[in-house]
Amino acid sequence: MNQWLESHTRPLIIGHRGASAHAPENTLAAFRLAHEQGADGIELDVTRCLSGEVVVIHDDTLDRTTNGEGNVTEWSLAELRTLNAGNGQRIPTLDEVFETVGRDLLINVEVKNPTTSHSGLEAAVVEVVRRNNMTGRVLFSCFNPLVVRKLAILAPEIPRAILYSPDLPIYLRDVWLAPFVPHQFRHPEHSMVTLEYVRYLGRQKLRVNTWTLNNPADITRVAACGVSAIIGDSPKMMREVLAVRG
Repeated sequence: MNQWLESHTRPLIIGHRGASAHAPENTLAAFRLAHEQGADGIELDVTRCLSGEVVVIHDDTLDRTTNGEGNVTEWSLAELRTLNAGNGQRIPTLDEVFETVGRDLLINVEVKNPTTSHSGLEAAVVEVVRRNNMTGRVLFSCFNPLVVRKLAILAPEIPRAILYSPDLPIYLRDVWLAPFVPHQFRHPEHSMVTLEYVRYLGRQKLRVNTWTLNNPADITRVAACGVSAIIGDSPKMMREVLAVRG
């Protein structure tokens, strides 16, 4: 059974892009630190580079998180490895993340919305997961329900989540396509989480993981609502807040 689907006595603590409050986001340093801070898992973002490898980076472009410029899809892996992703860190591949922390942490792989230049992203991600024997420790998520549906076809054994937030168009915000998309989790932005909403989704046999929680009061509130996992930038702080809450 996939470990995301097991029962837990408290919400899982998931480091958002690793321990990104304390280390450069989506880097091996951030993922290692999340483990050191007591996280149960990490959340990360994947796309494909020009040479086809699945790489871990949030944005479509390199400008914000590296000393490079332009679209990720226009750079080969060899070229990406020359860039500084913060404090001397490199942009890792998904393979490297699995090799580094895959035996220690659950991993929420957010698949970025594919465009024409991202052709084959879903199949490539599934291949990396299976090759590393990580099907029991991975959860897929995406804001695009059609991507989630494609992942369900490609890898029905790996649980999936639909992401959404209040600022999206109504058909995404209210997840209109949900009845046509096999999934086990919903990932609403934390302001959308209420006790009634978690119970409503629970009656549909759906679990709730929520993001991005960096305020102790918000963490306490969503934990009381019965969410399955809390995604935030500081696993250390989340663990301390949940310990006080008991």
